[in-house]
Amino acid sequence: MQSHGRFLWMMQGMFKANGGCGYVKKPDVLLTNGPGGEIFDPCSQNLPIKTTLKLKIYTGEGWNMDFPLHHFDRYSPPDFYAKVGIAGVPLDTASYRTEVDTDEWFPIWDKEFEFPLRVPELALLCITVKDYDSNTQNDFAGQICLPLSEVRPGVRAVRLHDRAGEVYKHVRLLMRFVLEPL
Repeated sequence: MQSHGRFLWMMQGMFKANGGCGYVKKPDVLLTNGPGGEIFDPCSQNLPIKTTLKLKIYTGEGWNMDFPLHHFDRYSPPDFYAKVGIAGVPLDTASYRTEVDTDEWFPIWDKEFEFPLRVPELALLCITVKDYDSNTQNDFAGQICLPLSEVRPGVRAVRLHDRAGEVYKHVRLLMRFVLEPL
C-alpha cells in the first residue's frame, strides 16, 4: 500500500480528469511525433511556452467548522499559509508560498502567482495549506491537486482534501484562475 503524501495526492489529482472515472487518455503530445519525426522529450530546453496560468489566492475558510478549536494551536488561532505549485515537465515545475496569516481561522492572503507552462497537458496544480509553527513541524490543514485541464477560468471556491484524499466538509479556498494562451 502506498502511503498518503504528495505523490499519492498527485496521482489522485491526475485521475480527477475525465470525470474521475479512473481512465485518462494520454495527451496528443505523448502519442504523436513532431513535424520532423522527433519524439517528445520532457527534458528539452527548447520547449516553447504554450500558456500562462495566473492564479490569485484570496482567502480560506471552514477550518473552524471541520476541526476542534485547539487542533492546530493550543492557546491561539492557527497561522495558515498556502503553498501553490505546478508538477509537470522539469521546465514547468515550480512552487511558491503565501505569507503566514497570523492567528486567523479565516486567512486572507490576497496573493497572485504566475506559471508559464510549456506542456500544460501534463501539468498538475498542487495546493497545500499548513499551520505554521516556529518550534515544531508545521501542521497539515488541507490539500488539492488538479490537472490543468480541469481548471476553469474565473473566481472559484476550491474545496480542500485531507491527507487520505477525502474532501473536507467546509474547508475551501477562494481563488481566481486566468489561462492566457500564447
